[in-house]
This record gives sequence, structure tokens and C-alpha cells, in this order.
Amino acid sequence: MSKKFLIGTFFGTEKTMSKAVDNLLEAQKFAMSIRPKVGGFPYLAEALRAAGVSKNFWSLPSCQSIYHTKFGVAVQQGTPLISGAAEIAKFNQEALIRALRTDQAGEGTFPEFLKSSWEAGVISYEVDFEKRQVTYFGALGESYLEKYPAVEIKN
Repeated sequence: MSKKFLIGTFFGTEKTMSKAVDNLLEAQKFAMSIRPKVGGFPYLAEALRAAGVSKNFWSLPSCQSIYHTKFGVAVQQGTPLISGAAEIAKFNQEALIRALRTDQAGEGTFPEFLKSSWEAGVISYEVDFEKRQVTYFGALGESYLEKYPAVEIKN
């Protein structure tokens, strides 16, 4: 039986941590400890892949992130980028690429990257840790795929 820890409440009901959540959080903690400021995403991705995470689906502007892991599916809820109703920007691949390059250069924070992606018309993105690629999606079916390099992590 997997160990369980209290992680919060959901509509007044206590929820406990599962093996999928525990493993994900430990992998994220490790990844952040080794991730370089410049070009760090491949290290984060490799740490998650090595921990058994196969895919990650982000929804914007809600900042909900779903992880498919070898232990099950886990979700993390970030701070939403908006509240109430808003118009979705037209998908702008050039603005998205600028946001990516800024992030890759270590010149911004992850929340700033999410905001810039949203402003570029991105409503979701999928990280495939096995194929080492990220696909960004617009509201009208547009997409942009970017591969990232394999890296080696020494434990």
C-alpha cells in the first residue's frame, strides 16, 4: 500500500497524496535543484522523464497542469492568469517563439513565460517527455511544435 499524506482540501473533503503525486513532487524538487538558469527546461524534462512522467498537459489561462506518470495521473493547479471572462488572442507564432527564447535564455520567470504564451494566443500545450517535444495550441486549431535536446543527469 502506498503511503499517503494530507495535501489539502477539495470541497471540504481532505485529500491525501498518492504515489503519483508524491513521485511527481519529488521529481520536480530534484529537477529544480539541478536545473541551470539558462537552458534549464531539458534538465527539468529529463528529471521528470526519468521519474516515469510520460506527458504533461498545460491549460491556459487556468494554469492547470496534468501529468501522466507510471503511477497514475496527477494534476497541479497553478495561479490562473485571468479571472472572469476574456477574449483569446489570435495565435501568434512569432510572439510565442520570442517568449520561448526569452525563457530559454533565463531572462524571465516561468509565470512570465506562461503569461507571454497566453498573450501569444496559446490556450494549451503538451510536453511529450519520450519524444522530447512540446506542442503549443491556439484556440482555432493552430499549433507550433518545438523539440528540445536530450541531456544527461548525473544523480
